[in-house]
Amino acid sequence: MSAQSATILFDGICNLCNGFVQFIIKHDPAGRYQFASLQSEVGQALLAQYGVKAATTNPESVLLVTKGRVYSHSTAVLHILRGLGGAWSLLYAGMLFPRFIRDGAYRFVARNRYRWFGREEACMLPTPELAQRFL
Repeated sequence: MSAQSATILFDGICNLCNGFVQFIIKHDPAGRYQFASLQSEVGQALLAQYGVKAATTNPESVLLVTKGRVYSHSTAVLHILRGLGGAWSLLYAGMLFPRFIRDGAYRFVARNRYRWFGREEACMLPTPELAQRFL
């Protein structure tokens, strides 16, 4: 991973999370972001490396690992959007809202995501052209 890259850890069986990963891929042509599911060995190794305890059977957050730091919940999403650049970076202004409000909204969606968006039996498999972006 280059100094300019960052890793996004996501719930590999969540349709909403997989959709978010597809959105990032579409809007990140430079390939700044790499991906790993929280359920994968790589995901588990990164969690252990940074001392993060995250549930892998029902994870509630997307995690962003960048520049030696780990961001979670709404903070991770806002940092990811800022990293996409362009108009998406304007959404980083959401950081002005208190974290308890941002994360409260994030957790509400996270609690209901399987019911609203569904889930898969197994983690998604990237296409051959995207395989290098997945750890």
